[in-house]
Amino acid sequence: MQWQAQWIDSLVWIARTYLFVVIGFALVATLLARSTGWGRQFWRLAGPYFAPRRDWRPLAGVALILLLAVAGVRMNVLFSYWYNGFYDALQAVDANGFWFFMRLFALLAVVHVVRLLVNYYVTQAFDIRWRTWMNERLTDDWLAGSAYYRERFLAEPTDNPDQRIQVDIGSFVTTTRGLAIGTTDAVTSLVTFTVILWGLSGPLTIGGTEIPRAMVFLVYLYVIVASVIAFRLGRPLIRLNFMNEKLAADFRYALIRLREYAENIAFYRGEAVEKRTLKQRFDAFIANIWAMVFRSLKFDGFNFVVSQTAVVFPFLLQAQRFLSGQIKLGDVMQTSQAFGQVQDALSFFRLSYDNFAQYRAVLNRLTGFTDANEQARALPGIAIQTDTAALQIAELDVRRPDGMALLRGLELQMAPGQALLVQGASGSGKTTLLRALAGLWPHASGTVRAPLGPDALFLPQRPYLPLGTLRAALAYPDTGADDAALRAALREAQLGHLEARLDEEADWSGVLSGGEQQRLAFARILLKRPRIVFLDEASSAMDEGLEHAMYALLRRSLPEAIVVSVGHRRTLHAFHTHRLHLEGDTRWQLAPLAG
Repeated sequence: MQWQAQWIDSLVWIARTYLFVVIGFALVATLLARSTGWGRQFWRLAGPYFAPRRDWRPLAGVALILLLAVAGVRMNVLFSYWYNGFYDALQAVDANGFWFFMRLFALLAVVHVVRLLVNYYVTQAFDIRWRTWMNERLTDDWLAGSAYYRERFLAEPTDNPDQRIQVDIGSFVTTTRGLAIGTTDAVTSLVTFTVILWGLSGPLTIGGTEIPRAMVFLVYLYVIVASVIAFRLGRPLIRLNFMNEKLAADFRYALIRLREYAENIAFYRGEAVEKRTLKQRFDAFIANIWAMVFRSLKFDGFNFVVSQTAVVFPFLLQAQRFLSGQIKLGDVMQTSQAFGQVQDALSFFRLSYDNFAQYRAVLNRLTGFTDANEQARALPGIAIQTDTAALQIAELDVRRPDGMALLRGLELQMAPGQALLVQGASGSGKTTLLRALAGLWPHASGTVRAPLGPDALFLPQRPYLPLGTLRAALAYPDTGADDAALRAALREAQLGHLEARLDEEADWSGVLSGGEQQRLAFARILLKRPRIVFLDEASSAMDEGLEHAMYALLRRSLPEAIVVSVGHRRTLHAFHTHRLHLEGDTRWQLAPLAG
């Protein structure tokens, strides 16, 4: 064989095959986009990333990866011909031929290794950029319209959204690329090596009937029958893989809650209960793993038998022709190599069935996640009008999730500088009323006008302290503030002892006491200076002296702000101009407070 001509033919073959691959890839992508199954699920998630109007680079990345895949198939063809020439040289005891093929192998190996390294970098860079975009898109989708909070009101809320963002996105990206390029490689190899095998294959007589080119027909029949059986064995893996992800996440969530509520559990001496809960979730996870193990034993065991049988199959079929001198040793070895390539290409979907099963589970989890976000944003709620400096409420009805009314026909107006204290028995709807006024409670109707948005601040009973520095926790939800203002706010909130720790990173919710956390929330008011403040039992962890000091600081520092408080202590009356008492059974009473 003239290897100089082979190199030129390889370049022509790569160009021609690449053109067909790109066209075929585009047609398949179009068909998937118009399908009603998992193809449409895929395009819902990935379509915007590959839109050329957004950015041309993702499509360029796909084109480059396909080119490298086609080049990889051609390298396998060159190695196939190398096997033929090398073993022929060995059979002929041709020393010059032997060393020629050794030098040729070194050249092929160098080209092959360089292609592998370039392919590794290109595919990893492609995965990283796609995963970064997917993470940003799904995180934004989760946060938009407070979907991360409102999902709890759905009939079937999303389980483990953290896992779907952190784990499933990575699996989606790498598996999509792997299966797409693997399929392209398999189809290209199948066509290419079928042509080679066709030229090497001879007739075979079975039951008195001569089958021309028997090698080609038998390898197709062998793999197709094996694939049908494997698909039937592997079908339950789709459900098992889905459940594996869910049960693992459920167990991890129970561990996280144990750590988060460690002090509460320790006070209750609830270790035995927690151990039972953890064991139940872990046992369910392990039971599913055992089911996967037994199913995989059947599936993988069958695949191992098929693959090992395929190793000797071409030698058995070519043995008679070789022993009778019809073909040379090189033809036998090339037949084995070509048979293996055809068998591997045909077996791709059979061997990758568990990957397809996991991929379908990931698609279901990610599209289920985005569906839940849309449903959460679509939940009804009060449309808050923010074009006002006052708080105006008209015909406000608040209901429980089951439809039972908590509050009916609430009417009130608060001017700048006025303060409202909301009181009532436990379960009368005080906190739920604040959620409705914030636009977070979907089971409410009526008219609310208030200076919300950047001009409002909500202080819950348990303040949220983000991970990071104390500076970030104090300035939250803003990204930062003047150093002098931060220190002054700490001192006024009687947290001056923390000034030196502003740039210290810690889990501050575990470092600060409940009272210190609530005072830190009051310090945020001084920094943000909102026009309206909502406080839900925001001083419950303080003694009456500290509570008095914090409310006095609030009213002194923001005399024109509207304050809406939920609290039980009568000592709060002095800092509010009006009192709303929720009496239960949807009744309420609004009255001014003296002084």
